[in-house]
Amino acid sequence: MVKTAKEAVMHAGAYAFAGRRERKRQKRALWIAKINAALRAEGLSYSQFIRGLKDANIEIDRKILADLSISDNVVFRQIIEKISR
Repeated sequence: MVKTAKEAVMHAGAYAFAGRRERKRQKRALWIAKINAALRAEGLSYSQFIRGLKDANIEIDRKILADLSISDNVVFRQIIEKISR
């Protein structure tokens, strides 16, 4: 009985570890989907946008970009205009 409980705790720890990593992947995928949806409305693809950010030396992470695409369209459009030049 004790051995079964110890094994259950070990497995739970392994699943928790994997779950934390999976949650990070899911959040990043959600941010990318939000950014892509906003970009498609502007006639731009996600890959073109990310390439433009790198070329323009604009370092904004995807979490902030996803938030800007939803909450502050003016600033997001200004970023798009900067990379379109």
